[in-house]
Amino acid sequence: MAEHKHGEMDITTQEKTFAGFMSMTTKATIGILVFLVFLALIAA
Repeated sequence: MAEHKHGEMDITTQEKTFAGFMSMTTKATIGILVFLVFLALIAA
């Protein structure tokens, strides 16, 4: 069995996926907050 050497794996794909996930999560959160504020203004 080969020895594991820390830091040798190419993780560019994982980094791109994580960045996309964080971007989508941030945009969704902002969208939900804007929608909730809009609902609060309409209902008031």
